[in-house]
Amino acid sequence: MGHKTHPLGFRLGIVQEYRSLWYSGTNSYISFLKEDYKIREYIFKFLLLNNVAIYAISKIIIKRDDTKKKIYLEIQSVVPGRIVGKSGSLLRKLDEELSIVLKNNKVLINIVEIKKPYKEASILADILVKKLEERVSFRKCLREILQRYRIEGELKGIKVQIAGRLNGAEIARTEWVREGRVPLQTLRADIDYSYKTAQTIYGILGIKIWLFKNEILAKKIYLILFILYTT
Repeated sequence: MGHKTHPLGFRLGIVQEYRSLWYSGTNSYISFLKEDYKIREYIFKFLLLNNVAIYAISKIIIKRDDTKKKIYLEIQSVVPGRIVGKSGSLLRKLDEELSIVLKNNKVLINIVEIKKPYKEASILADILVKKLEERVSFRKCLREILQRYRIEGELKGIKVQIAGRLNGAEIARTEWVREGRVPLQTLRADIDYSYKTAQTIYGILGIKIWLFKNEILAKKIYLILFILYTT
């Protein structure tokens, strides 16, 4: 049997950064972890209720100070203006509601604009989900994703995989396409990965996207690789 490794978790601390940046002892680690999950879920639900498309969000990075009383949220989005709202009304509302949910914690929110959305695997996966749920042919969807990849021009490789009852077929199968290089076993390769599911009338379709952005060559990587090989 083959053993699959998550492309992002495989590279954490080497070319990938953590999305929860804080340190805690064993007593409070589990509670902070649950709180991070609760924050992300609450933000997505809040945006859905206020008619803001959640596919516009790529990452939510959570940071805590030494006292663990301040929480810094960085929301990376394609449309930061819609999250902020008119004169900042929506952002203030989100800040107030999060302060109520997270008792005894001060929340500071920063919205970061993604200037090149088609270089983010999660955004491409959300576009693919939306198309498939609108009952567009999966082959046409794959062609559109590859076309966006070609227009971007800065990426070095892409792989897209769709699994399930494609186009309503009775037997589920897996179809995938690849352009360029996608070196999943190279630690210095900056791979962006996303997995999403599309809810269709025939069942759930699983969508995976791998993007090979570049190779990060730095002394830190060589040092880590040297330690791995010598131990």
